[in-house]
Amino acid sequence: MARVKRGVTSHARHRKILKAAKGYYGRRKNTIRIAKQAVERANQYAYRDRKRNKRTFRALWIQRLNAAVRPFGLTYSRFIAGLGKAGVAVDRKVLSDLAIREPTAFEAIVGQAKAALAA
Repeated sequence: MARVKRGVTSHARHRKILKAAKGYYGRRKNTIRIAKQAVERANQYAYRDRKRNKRTFRALWIQRLNAAVRPFGLTYSRFIAGLGKAGVAVDRKVLSDLAIREPTAFEAIVGQAKAALAA
């Protein structure tokens, strides 16, 4: 049976971890044992925050919409209820973008929502 030397594999694995730990402070960047822990923790944060990022942006769009519909005498919840009744299927991201970039188009949508609420 031939002798198996495992140096190449472990060096490759270590190199991969140290590359991921590039820019870390102190021994976290150059000691494999500590770098491995740091990279694992960083990956946990990255996984968690990919989910959290979606929540954060949705909250931002809702705040922008609330601020944008207040001058028209509506609150965010009444506005969304009006859109539902009017049958307008535009998501919060697009509505928020319209409120910022296309105020006239947004005003027309608010008018539809108000009319649906009044009816």
